[in-house]
Amino acid sequence: MSTNVTDNLLQRVEVPRGRIGVFSIGHHPYWEQFPGLKEELVGYHNQLIQQLKSYGVEVVDGGLVDSVSLAMETGDMFRAQSIDLLFCYLATYATSSVALPVIQRAGVGTVLLGLQPSPAMDLNTATTRDQLLHDNVTSLPELSGAMIRAGKKPLDIIAGVLTNDERAWTRIGEWCRVATVLHSVKNAKIGYLGHTYEGMLDMHSDPTMFHAFFGLHVQMLEMCDLDDLIGEVTEQEIARMTEQIRDLFVFADPGSDPIAGPVKEDDLRWSAAVAVALDKLVERNDLTAVAYYYRGIAQNRYERIAAGMIVGNSLLTGRGVPMAGEADLKTCMAMLIMDRLGAGGSFAEFHPVDFESDIVLVGHDGPAHIAISDGRPVLRDLSIFHGKRGHGLSVEFKIKTGPVTMLGLTQTHDGRFKFVAAVGESVPGPIPQTGNTNTRVRYRSSAAEFVEAWSMEGPTHHFALGVGDQTSVIEKLARALEIELAIVE
Repeated sequence: MSTNVTDNLLQRVEVPRGRIGVFSIGHHPYWEQFPGLKEELVGYHNQLIQQLKSYGVEVVDGGLVDSVSLAMETGDMFRAQSIDLLFCYLATYATSSVALPVIQRAGVGTVLLGLQPSPAMDLNTATTRDQLLHDNVTSLPELSGAMIRAGKKPLDIIAGVLTNDERAWTRIGEWCRVATVLHSVKNAKIGYLGHTYEGMLDMHSDPTMFHAFFGLHVQMLEMCDLDDLIGEVTEQEIARMTEQIRDLFVFADPGSDPIAGPVKEDDLRWSAAVAVALDKLVERNDLTAVAYYYRGIAQNRYERIAAGMIVGNSLLTGRGVPMAGEADLKTCMAMLIMDRLGAGGSFAEFHPVDFESDIVLVGHDGPAHIAISDGRPVLRDLSIFHGKRGHGLSVEFKIKTGPVTMLGLTQTHDGRFKFVAAVGESVPGPIPQTGNTNTRVRYRSSAAEFVEAWSMEGPTHHFALGVGDQTSVIEKLARALEIELAIVE
């Protein structure tokens, strides 16, 4: 989908910004010895604050800390403000005693910044004052050593220049993105509607583990909750949703698959009604994301509702409320992470391999992140949903060409969470006309070698597929969450 179409027709949900605490440290004995030095360092601190705000995060300013008592107060303030990440800026040399209390009391991961005001001093004219203004890396080893002994190993240490340093600020920018993901994850409320698809043992998970590890909440929902809301949907709401669906999607002519036919008006109307009800379900329960599946039986009403959810789920996913099919809670979390990274994150798995072209078709039936579609997504009316009950509208598209990232969340033998990630390239070419998403992905290794290596990491068979190479920021996120990460080449 083109950016213009997405911007005009998919009104994205408001995503809270990450909240970063920032404080600088200095050495109190210098102030009397070098009048005005403290004020100059505060100026650099303020410059840092303004640059960080340009990265779209909320900044909690802890000022310049130069004593243990002030460090304790600042740390308590950061904890009270519920920050997601902490930046410690070494404005000049400072003892570790004025930084460690802040870090301990703030209670979040810390990134150390040793950023000089200029790339180098003029050594022919440099003074002691100039040296103190450029002593931004001097106490990095001391502070890191104290933090490690205190069990607070730095998440990262970034040395460089305060301005015009692409290397340093690329990494700082990635940590700002991590802060937004951390904020979204720990404040998430994920709806769990129905039950896991029968027999998919890799997807089973303990919701309490998500509460305990991520700090989020899993909201248990029933099909009757959605059914009640369908009963509230008005004709005007159905008409508005139908118009939106017509604007967003291409209504495809029949293709090569005999089960994929033209869109029927009654199926369109039903999908629109269910989509309106899903919007209400998300709004009334204040949901951040949803994992869902319901089998149904004998064409009963719940089977019909579950079969009519694909369009509404795709609309919500495209707006920033990820919907994971087959009640895959772990992949729902991966989709949320990818969405908050600005990468989309479509529900996906491996489809057939083209060994001649050395590509893998990557996609899934059901809901998808239509905001990252390569062109307008297609609607097809399926007479059957393979492996599932019911019939109705389904979404078909491929993801924009260029680099793509796969992110899976799985669990290990001892129950711990684990990320599995990889980068490939979405390449041009045809996809099956089956009413499913499919993206032609080529990897750095051969398709066969990649599938083998990915599978050896013990992933859940679903994953979130997003745009761009996100592995650098995912590596930082894994560090912040203390989750094992395997990057498959």
